[in-house]
Amino acid sequence: MKKAIYPGTFDPITYGHIDVIERSAALVDELIVGVLINSSKSPMFTTEERVDMIKSVVGHIPNVRVMSFEGLQAEFAKQEGAFLIHGLRAVTDFEYELQIAQASRAICPDVDTVFITASLEYAYLSSSIVRETARYNGDISKFVPDHIGKLVKDKINNIK
Repeated sequence: MKKAIYPGTFDPITYGHIDVIERSAALVDELIVGVLINSSKSPMFTTEERVDMIKSVVGHIPNVRVMSFEGLQAEFAKQEGAFLIHGLRAVTDFEYELQIAQASRAICPDVDTVFITASLEYAYLSSSIVRETARYNGDISKFVPDHIGKLVKDKINNIK
């Protein structure tokens, strides 16, 4: 059984993330979308909110499971008997993601990382662009599904 983990913060999930999830799920028997609990970041959404958001957009993909994890992604992958999938948008992503992949391999030599390039239509897109655009009342409908956009705007309005 081929099992992979697509780890990330997903704060919020974007069309780019969804694209990588759909394409990755087609390559494996089971794909776990691993929502990272990262103590070094201050996400807009709680872990539970992020898990729920992801579940709301991947329900149509039968071999995808969403779960949160804390700690090193390599150890999480080893525990799950999976390899890691990382999305790449640009050369700068590659440099960062390669370093993470090499560190993961040093920590758990039997855990591999596979890179999936972003579809061209999403190569510019990140969660931080979504948050920043929404903070200035910009249109985020091309970045996230409508119900996710509403959650982002509601969260921003509650923060102000």
